[in-house]
Amino acid sequence: MKILVGMSGGVDSTVTALMLKEQGHDVIGATMAIWGKKEIHKKIQESFVQNSGKKPTHAACYGPDEKEDIEETKKVAESIGVPLYVFDCAEQYEKIVLDNFKKEYLEGRTPNPCIWCNSLIKFDVLPKLAKANGLTFDKLATGHYARIVEENNRYLLKRGLSENKDQSYFLYRLKQEQLAQIMLPLGTYNKDEIRALAEKHGLNVFDKPDSQDFYEGDYNELLGVQPKKGNIVDKNGKILGCHNGIWNYTIGQRKGLGISASEPLYVLELRKDSNEVVVGGKDDTMKDSLVAGKLNWIPFDYLKNPLSCQAKIRSTQKPTDVTLTPLENGNVLVKFDNMQKSIAIGQSVVFYDSDLVLGGGIIEA
Repeated sequence: MKILVGMSGGVDSTVTALMLKEQGHDVIGATMAIWGKKEIHKKIQESFVQNSGKKPTHAACYGPDEKEDIEETKKVAESIGVPLYVFDCAEQYEKIVLDNFKKEYLEGRTPNPCIWCNSLIKFDVLPKLAKANGLTFDKLATGHYARIVEENNRYLLKRGLSENKDQSYFLYRLKQEQLAQIMLPLGTYNKDEIRALAEKHGLNVFDKPDSQDFYEGDYNELLGVQPKKGNIVDKNGKILGCHNGIWNYTIGQRKGLGISASEPLYVLELRKDSNEVVVGGKDDTMKDSLVAGKLNWIPFDYLKNPLSCQAKIRSTQKPTDVTLTPLENGNVLVKFDNMQKSIAIGQSVVFYDSDLVLGGGIIEA
């Protein structure tokens, strides 16, 4: 089988390509160039070189050091005998991921750019560009820790067997036509096993750190907006301090608020219309329900009736029991059995039935 492997130069994608090659497949590598050439990117690059002059302390998938990362990816692909093609996805990445990121933050929401990148760039734009440039392949493989199985003519997404590395949360938006074309060889492994395989084969990426975020620098650099002063208020509207932009805060944030109080204060809400950051005590951060929209379902096309299952509102969270109730507008009400802390509008909630990913959506309220 001819397989296109999305490669980033990290240990996971490298071992994915190596595994498939050793299984006898015809493997070709593909990597994305997503760092744009706009003036704002030039300024960020200049600042990066001026203030750092060295590699970031942890890896990020988007940043001004992309050229160096691509060169490293070429070297590691060559070391395992896999040809690597580089595709310029910067224009699509900017329109699909960055524009949404900026819009959401400026509206006081908390987006997850990695989720949009996976479903709309890595598993859509990249393979389409590869085919448009003359590459032919049967499947697209990546180094994600999750599993895909086919049952009753339906492709299902399941959690990776390694509980502390499972990445199914980031893949819940994949469609049936995408799942049908994808291979995830690492879904039955844990990270230590993959690092050990890389070291056994003499790959110098065996101890390379994992990517920690989609961007290494200050998010304000990507937003490219001027400070906008506003008030920090409590639930009753009492002014406690001021801020320079609601986009500098996230729901649940405790540190760096710049205000003092008799008890720890947390960000509860970001109000775009009044340009206010609302804060309160720890108990005020707790809720037992949310409304999700922009839904994507995997084992079925849509939710017809109330359903008991599990859900995660963060990638690192363990699934917790919930009841889903479909609403007339196509959204779903998610009722948690236990109170949840700091539910952030704009983030994703992902639904599970044990290890099966049912789907998920964007938190709207």
